[in-house]
Amino acid sequence: MTTEYQICTRCLMDTSDPRIKFDEQGVCNHCHTYDLQEKRDLFPYEALVKIAKQVKADGKSKSYDCILGLSGGVDSSYVALTAHRLGLRCLAVHMDNGWNSELAVMNIENIVTRLGFDLYTHVINWEEFKDLQQAFFKAHVIDIEMLTDHAITAVMYNLARKHGVKYLLSGNNIVTESVLPHAWGHRKSDLANILAIHKKYGTVKLKTFPRCSTWEIFINQELRRIKTINVLNYLDYNVARAKQELMEELNWREYGGKHHESLFTRFYQTYILPTKFKVDKRRAHFSNLVLSGQMTKEEAQKELQKHPWSTETLAQDQEYIEKKLNITHEEFEEYLTTPEVDHYDYPNDEKTFWRVVKIRKLLRSLGR
Repeated sequence: MTTEYQICTRCLMDTSDPRIKFDEQGVCNHCHTYDLQEKRDLFPYEALVKIAKQVKADGKSKSYDCILGLSGGVDSSYVALTAHRLGLRCLAVHMDNGWNSELAVMNIENIVTRLGFDLYTHVINWEEFKDLQQAFFKAHVIDIEMLTDHAITAVMYNLARKHGVKYLLSGNNIVTESVLPHAWGHRKSDLANILAIHKKYGTVKLKTFPRCSTWEIFINQELRRIKTINVLNYLDYNVARAKQELMEELNWREYGGKHHESLFTRFYQTYILPTKFKVDKRRAHFSNLVLSGQMTKEEAQKELQKHPWSTETLAQDQEYIEKKLNITHEEFEEYLTTPEVDHYDYPNDEKTFWRVVKIRKLLRSLGR
């Protein structure tokens, strides 16, 4: 573990990641991981065309070929455009957790209307979700956003089973998301962690919150054979070009930084993370673009010096979030100055996760 400040000689990652490691040339482990994933997990477009043919063949007798998670952000929106170009019949799925920006809603409506996709919007029970978020604030853990990510995964698998669909389309990708320190978040499938934190700090009974445990994900993937296709890993994915195409073809509109289509995510990434947890996620986002050749390190450093959002907007966001979550200004300020508590200080399913990893390896060795 590095104690003195150090920044990678190749990307922007530094010792704000407590687990970062550097080689003799000062290149960090994130760069080496990116290089490995670039060679292993990026594929030619022709491979995606072949997969699409199989997806259409498997979905021939069903209402949909595949299910697509759609947030209104650039990654998922470009997956939708690509799926349409491939002739796939998608059920677009959106999670409304109460924090959608108007711009994100507009983007989603434009996309499904112009592409002719059906849209399923899962409106999460706000009282339950608010209570969960309040509990995570009280727990002082870093990954408040895992609640939404977990719920989206659960809803996608539920719909896949309901419609007999075997394919999920995802916007997760190497060139913009490979670099992301484990210390800056928590595993999204850890339902035990979510429930333990809620049990300690929550007050509302969770009757409808979508959930999908590590075991259930394993069953969906290995026994029910529901596959996730990371579409963007089959493209020469350039974010600037993707935005331009989306604007021209779908009347898509820019919303700010990465994942800022959610009002809460915008405030979480631009204020809560840097202030309370000393984490600037832009380091990871820009590092990905540097490593994929979409930005020079010098350009990234200049962007990093800019304030991520206007002071006026941050103040408005804070007031809105405090009011919506029933948190007083004084309580929020106290929250910001209270030390972080590790997710692993609460009950979790880490042992289960590693059991699943071993079983997966065994199945792979048997040719499954």
